[in-house]
Amino acid sequence: MTALLQADGIWKSFGDRSVLRGVSLDLSVHEVVAVIGASGSGKSTLLRCLNLLETIDDGVILLGGEDISDPRVDGNRVRARFGAVFQHYNLFPHLSVIDNVTLAARKVHRMPRRDADAKAMALLERIGLADKAREHPDRLSGGQQQRAAIVRAVVTDPEVLFLDEITSALDPELVGEVLELVQSLAEEGATILMATHEMAFARDVAHRVLFLDEGRVVEEGPPSEVLVAPREERTRRFLSRFTT
Repeated sequence: MTALLQADGIWKSFGDRSVLRGVSLDLSVHEVVAVIGASGSGKSTLLRCLNLLETIDDGVILLGGEDISDPRVDGNRVRARFGAVFQHYNLFPHLSVIDNVTLAARKVHRMPRRDADAKAMALLERIGLADKAREHPDRLSGGQQQRAAIVRAVVTDPEVLFLDEITSALDPELVGEVLELVQSLAEEGATILMATHEMAFARDVAHRVLFLDEGRVVEEGPPSEVLVAPREERTRRFLSRFTT
């Protein structure tokens, strides 16, 4: 498969601390890649660099063959092609759910309000939140808010969906409903790069798993290899903390 998104030799430091040390990866259309690793391994920084929320120190990022890490590139134009969901829902508290969900579609993609609302309502209906469309976020549970944030990210049909530890801020009983939505998006062919600590979910949903340790890619491959029979001792040591 031809890679849609490619990173080659990405380096990123904050002060004298190197967070990413020559990370390379590729992501093909309709592929789901899970990035795993301990806290502080660089997972979130990697996603933020690929989404142009952080400027890289060295390396190249290509989207559809275009060098989007070139400083002359309009970052807002590139980010409009992405969808992103983070640990915390980041819904605007003063806006209703449907206004949160349609904001980017209307303001960035210039989708007519009627069309944006219709598309958003269809998605909210699908995940059981249509009756919450006019509510404000503080009237929703954490799981409902995170599902609304995912709908906001996919309503614009992004080329790549970045998911950064989207269940880490949720109570355990709410995790399943969020992962179920992500699994359905993956089954429908979404292109997803996700940082996650949900090993069983990565095993069942991802096409490939990438293990990041101290800012370097230590091991990557199919879940059946990396998560079940890892080659590297550092991977085995990390996975020993989990039951997959």
